[in-house]
Amino acid sequence: MTTATTHSNGRVALVAGASRGIGAATAHAFARTGAAVVLAARDQTALELVAEQIRAQGGRALSVPTDVGDARAVEQLVQRTLDTFGRLDMAFNNATDGPMPAPLADIDPDEFDRGVRANVRGTFLGMKYQIKAMLRSGGGAIVNMASLAGLTGVANLSAYVAGKAGIIGLTRVAALDYADQGIRVNVVAPGPILTHHLERAGVEAQRLAAQSTPMGRIGQVEDVAAAVLWLCSDQSAFITGAVLPIDGGQHAGLKPARMYRQGQGMQGAAGRAASQAP
Repeated sequence: MTTATTHSNGRVALVAGASRGIGAATAHAFARTGAAVVLAARDQTALELVAEQIRAQGGRALSVPTDVGDARAVEQLVQRTLDTFGRLDMAFNNATDGPMPAPLADIDPDEFDRGVRANVRGTFLGMKYQIKAMLRSGGGAIVNMASLAGLTGVANLSAYVAGKAGIIGLTRVAALDYADQGIRVNVVAPGPILTHHLERAGVEAQRLAAQSTPMGRIGQVEDVAAAVLWLCSDQSAFITGAVLPIDGGQHAGLKPARMYRQGQGMQGAAGRAASQAP
């Protein structure tokens, strides 16, 4: 699916964590389909820049600085959406936070709580108020942001893994709670994506990330945005409670660069080169 095939004229989308990266790309993608977009994040300056870009391209955008872990702030965010556009049809809960990578025993408890607050509590609060608004207009679609790390363990990322696994669990419960009330809830689980974080990490980090995927490359923020839009569209009308990996095949399993044969030695690179020489 491409975003060009999805039309959302008259619909309203809310993107939490929209100031940069995947969130900003998804906000732009929603706007290109004709949806009015409400943008939420803590960075007011970056958030308004995204909103201005959408307006400059003829779209409708409202920026609302929001701490997703604050219940009152999230309730006000959804109310601002209703006051401005009259309805809420689609939501993407993308905000995250947490400590820098470190072994579990080295993580400060307050830093661990920060990761859980943004990921688990933030997603819970988002859905709590988004669902109430969607029920008023007859239904809607919510997509939550997890990660491949929520489906498998990753060393040094205890708070992140716990948070993303919690989001997957919340998504499944919400999907079941409202499956017969016109609200679908799904979750995306990206692998290595070229966000601003990976860009800043440099070429070597990007090369290693690409090597970790069976496809041998990293994904783009537009890949995630397209999946979110599809899950919010009528094309996925019979899908709820699903976890969609966007990971170049990582979650499927292992793809060794070379396979050994039972009972036979395996040559190194130098040995292979020598055996292939004329």
